[in-house]
Amino acid sequence: MATQKMSVAQAVVKFLGNQYTVDEVGGETYRERTIPGMFGIFGHGNVAGVGQALRQFQELEPEVMPYYQGRNEQAQVHQAVGYARHTRRRATYAVTTSIGPGSSNMVTGAALATTNRLPALLLPSDQFATRAADPVLQQLERPDAGDITVNDIFRPVSRYFDRVWRPEMVFASLINGMRVLTDPVETGAVTIALPQDVQAELIDVPEEFLAPREWRIRRPEAEDVEIRAAVEAIQSAKKPVIIAGGGVHYAFATDELKKFAEATGIPVAYTQAGVGVMDWDHPLCLGAVGSTGSTASNALVRDADLIIGIGTRYEDFTTASRTAFQNPDVRFVNINVASFDACKQGTSLTVVADARKALVKLNDAMSGFSVSDEQATQVVEEKKRWDAIADAAFAERYRPLMSQNEIIGAVNEAMDDRDVVICAAGSLPGDLHKLWRVKDTHGYHVEYAYSCMGYEIPGGLGVKRASLATGDGRDVVVMVGDGSYLMMHTELVTAVAEGIKLITVLIQNHGYASIGALSESLGSQRFGTKYRMHDAEKHSFDHGEKLPIDLATNAESLGVRVISVAPGENVREDLMAAVAEAKAAPEGSGPIVIHVESDPMLDAPSSESWWDVPVTGVSELESTQRAYETYADWKTKQRNYL
Repeated sequence: MATQKMSVAQAVVKFLGNQYTVDEVGGETYRERTIPGMFGIFGHGNVAGVGQALRQFQELEPEVMPYYQGRNEQAQVHQAVGYARHTRRRATYAVTTSIGPGSSNMVTGAALATTNRLPALLLPSDQFATRAADPVLQQLERPDAGDITVNDIFRPVSRYFDRVWRPEMVFASLINGMRVLTDPVETGAVTIALPQDVQAELIDVPEEFLAPREWRIRRPEAEDVEIRAAVEAIQSAKKPVIIAGGGVHYAFATDELKKFAEATGIPVAYTQAGVGVMDWDHPLCLGAVGSTGSTASNALVRDADLIIGIGTRYEDFTTASRTAFQNPDVRFVNINVASFDACKQGTSLTVVADARKALVKLNDAMSGFSVSDEQATQVVEEKKRWDAIADAAFAERYRPLMSQNEIIGAVNEAMDDRDVVICAAGSLPGDLHKLWRVKDTHGYHVEYAYSCMGYEIPGGLGVKRASLATGDGRDVVVMVGDGSYLMMHTELVTAVAEGIKLITVLIQNHGYASIGALSESLGSQRFGTKYRMHDAEKHSFDHGEKLPIDLATNAESLGVRVISVAPGENVREDLMAAVAEAKAAPEGSGPIVIHVESDPMLDAPSSESWWDVPVTGVSELESTQRAYETYADWKTKQRNYL
């Protein structure tokens, strides 16, 4: 067998550069690089290993593995995740880090990737395998276990974890890692820890290992017996409703979903990850469901006797903490590629299959079924009611500041249908879920499985990279509050360095608006959520003057072009003009931040729904006592499914 003498790090980089994802959907075959590039911040753990390998290939074979520079290890993982979601899990980035804090900085990113079922390849450096130098700088010593390192914290948040203690382990480790990255059921963060001395060790690498390798995305067919059971349940239902999740997108099943809904008249509600499965103005699209849903979706699922869950994991926001389904006879038919998710809500009516392939079979098997005239009328009336509520929210005019509802409406109107909105945490995701009007399957990207503050800008940058790679010509617009911006805005520098046109609408509300509103609803009076000067006498941050934060100047100091929208009578028109101006900027001109202030005390319209956040049953605060009464009432409506 022919071999090449290489360092372990060189073998890792060359191997990753020759991995290809192959996917077949509807008779069309796609083939693209699984790992199109690698992010990295270098320290003593990887500078002479993976760093040397990347530099060598950059000089001699630049097409093998393009290198991208980031400013924060966690943010680099977020970029990989954003890229993965926009490519529908067909590709992601690898991230190399040094030992110690460089590695542990990625843990939040790993948890986010795994929670969202999105692939990301993490290559943290590790302590010496030989222990020739022990302890090394940044090594975590444990007197009870010499084989535990900082990187063991990745185990619970990774879908696959391995540590390459010996050079020859790298072959099996990388192949297993690729297996998980490209598996629609198993995918998530793949962490392969590379001891810093092993990275530089020499090894004979078989040519076969370095040759191009294809990883076919498995799209399992639905079993006929499961389809027959699903059809029987649907045909016997009187008030069926579809809840569509992200699995519809990853299976490229939106056309089949629309066909199924139109053939049967069954209305469609969607989760955070499912936004975009149907155009917002389609007559059968009820909009968002659950705690941050529309009143239309929540009214229909409240009475439904059958929920058809397609590609959803039934997160508590989707089920309104299991208060959404109030029909005592409600049943669930769950279509999911993962049996773990298909069995949720205690159902035995499962279709474990690729969502598109399952819907193709359902469409072929269903005949003659249509929802009742009563339900069809309810769909029309509830959709009309919700659209009027949303229109009223967009039309709000509070001056000199805008409400967040008005900001969302203005930005939505100023963007093109094919543009992508990015968000992750705070009050924005919930408001976007219920209010954002989407007419493109890629038009909405909110990371809400982990709801990670700081994801927005790096995640948006990952989405923009994917858009540029496919040449789809989309503008990517990040919407972020000042809380998340202050946590992680450094990847704006990355966008500046590469001239990437990323549009960020930065909403200044002087605090944590989401938790402030939640705190108030739970009787805690927005404690600890305002950005205020410290009152030393009361040891309080609640009542002082607003902090003199100038985030527009902050962004400008990073080399970003900033458009400031001043409060006043014309603030809405000025905001829309700012978005249009940013969109008109040419590709390659760098990032643009649009700064606008909002009034955080103005809430979005109610979803007529609930989210279970426990309230203490004993309190001397009257506000908490009132909140507990509301909480106790909602708890009586909660259904404890398996």
